[in-house]
Amino acid sequence: MMATSNSNGKKVTPALRISQLDALELNKALEQLVWSQFTRCFHGFKPGLLARFEPEVKAFLWLFLWRFTIYSKNATVGQAILNIQYKNDLSQKQNYQTLSKQQKLWYLICTVGGRWLEERCYDLFSNRPLESFQKTKYFINLTVGLLKLCELLNFLIFLRKGKFANLTERILGIRSVFCQLQSVRQIGFEYMNRELLWHGFAEFLIFLLPLINIHKLKLKLSSWSLAVAGCSSKESSLAADSKECCFCGEWPTLPHTVGCSHVFCYYCLKSNYLFDMYFTCPKCGVEVHELQPLKYKTEMKEVYTQ
Repeated sequence: MMATSNSNGKKVTPALRISQLDALELNKALEQLVWSQFTRCFHGFKPGLLARFEPEVKAFLWLFLWRFTIYSKNATVGQAILNIQYKNDLSQKQNYQTLSKQQKLWYLICTVGGRWLEERCYDLFSNRPLESFQKTKYFINLTVGLLKLCELLNFLIFLRKGKFANLTERILGIRSVFCQLQSVRQIGFEYMNRELLWHGFAEFLIFLLPLINIHKLKLKLSSWSLAVAGCSSKESSLAADSKECCFCGEWPTLPHTVGCSHVFCYYCLKSNYLFDMYFTCPKCGVEVHELQPLKYKTEMKEVYTQ
């Protein structure tokens, strides 16, 4: 990476690619923060008050930011945070040259004016006849598509050469450089390794947990615990199990069976069956194929006569 000397004798180093991209992201985050704080001032007013003049209000705010960043300091807020500023790359001199007034004004036109025109272009031509408006709309879409393509090509060239992170910088000939010579940082990888290990483990859990049927596992554990406690199949006869639901332990409401000797509330059984299509009886493990209603006057009567 080449370094040149500025007028004060200090070396000027071209900004790293990652630093330039970080500066652009910081600029976007700042604009979103400023706009959100501004709109909060109008929460108590009539809804949609700013919607009609939103492009103009945004243009005024970005003009205000431009006045105290690019115009006065030759750097955006994101660049200032990362110790970066713009250099006039069109100058033939090898030392550092600030941006000219023409470059600053054209930067304002391309950024603030361009975004305002992008939001207002359809409104400006909406009063024309329908056929003329359709042609204008097609021309606008074609122009926007070409600009997006140029931005993509510029970004690929930027990744290759490290100059001009966006199309505006390339057109105006302004380049990002470090304000001061960057010193080599000592980086400890112990914390980074720990964070990577934890994030990898967290992503593994996020992938694994949806594959585990927690409800079925809970039923299995409860059946095993009952078996260990002595609630064997010998003790759980039809007369004993029919007096309470195997899920809630209460008197069975609309009692149903699943083909075994155990009785369930209809709602308890139906909810568990809908939750798990491979649902089995929590007591004996019989697979559920259909829900069979238990008749009160016949089968429940036989239960108490035993």
